[in-house]
Amino acid sequence: MTVWDDLVGQEKLSELLDAAARDADALVTAAAADAPPPEASRMTHAWLFTGPPGAGRNQAARAFAAALQCVSPDRALGGAPGCGFCDGCHTALVGTHADVSTVAAVGSEILVRDMRDTVRKSFTAPANGRWQVILVEDAERLNEKSANAVLKAVEEPAPRTVWLLCAPSIEDVLPTIRSRCRHLNLRTPSVDAVADMLVRREGIEPDVAAAAARATQGHVDRARRLATDPAARERRGSVLKLPIRLDEVGNCLKAAQQLVDAAAEDAKQLAEEMDGKETEELKAALGAAQGGRLPRGTAGVMKDLEDMQKRRRTRTQRDSLDVALGDLTGFYRDVLALQFGSRVAMASTDAEEAVERVAHASSPQATLRRIEAISACREALDRNVAPLLAVEAMTMALRAG
Repeated sequence: MTVWDDLVGQEKLSELLDAAARDADALVTAAAADAPPPEASRMTHAWLFTGPPGAGRNQAARAFAAALQCVSPDRALGGAPGCGFCDGCHTALVGTHADVSTVAAVGSEILVRDMRDTVRKSFTAPANGRWQVILVEDAERLNEKSANAVLKAVEEPAPRTVWLLCAPSIEDVLPTIRSRCRHLNLRTPSVDAVADMLVRREGIEPDVAAAAARATQGHVDRARRLATDPAARERRGSVLKLPIRLDEVGNCLKAAQQLVDAAAEDAKQLAEEMDGKETEELKAALGAAQGGRLPRGTAGVMKDLEDMQKRRRTRTQRDSLDVALGDLTGFYRDVLALQFGSRVAMASTDAEEAVERVAHASSPQATLRRIEAISACREALDRNVAPLLAVEAMTMALRAG
């Protein structure tokens, strides 16, 4: 299994990255032998991966990072970097490689303090790998200060440093940064490709895999979770019942509260899994005895960790809400398709009766207004509007049509 096997429906992109990894390997090999570099190379110091949610931007960037760090002996015999089995590939893929630094937004923004050490590291030579790789998973969340820090590093990179930036679209990244990157755009995988992946890689029954792929419309991660997690299917089922429950104002407010509470519960479960472990690990690193007091002068470090965990819980709640809003958008998309007599495949096959009921009880104009209300709710959440207020406004708009 090569590192490219995790990229679903991205064959052309895999070929391009594979060729760039070969050229990168040739550059390192030539430098080690004190030989002149190849005249033409498809390798560059900065890459920008864009594409719709679920297309696999982060997976593509991490697979490329693994191929750059590949130490398989087959390379010397003409094999392509990115075997997927060697120590370089494995540690890069699981996130433990010393020369692959990953930056992801904990809250709504990537702060300059989150980037400072990473930018400083980008100017150093690889410790034991072949390249110093900096992977920024949420480049669209760089604020002004952190983006300027990245710009300075991308403008004058170290010889063996590679920046991999991931964002939904090229417009989400500063023009001064994107102009210095090679742009790669991923497409939404087909429903058939996602279903095939779930069957081959996860051992899911074909019918279940096809239903999950249709429901998520090519979003690989959500399809995997929907196919493997009964709780996720239960939450989706309750979300798809929401449109037929909004007959009164009180029901609208109740439905909004339930959506927000479900998202908060998701965030709480993740926090319980991660926060305690992180806190204990940090206390041990600071020298605190088991159950004992922290050394003097370390309270500020613990406060920084608590702030980070709080920002992560907030983002997790908003991400969970976004999944529910995506399911609602798919529901009304099916309603609109039915109203116009379209033959496109239905995403909400598990709520077909509700789709038909809403379609016959309203007009296409009302459906479009409802889709716009969901979009407005998403935008409000991005602006840090209180989740309950944003969702209440949406459910009232859905009732009004």
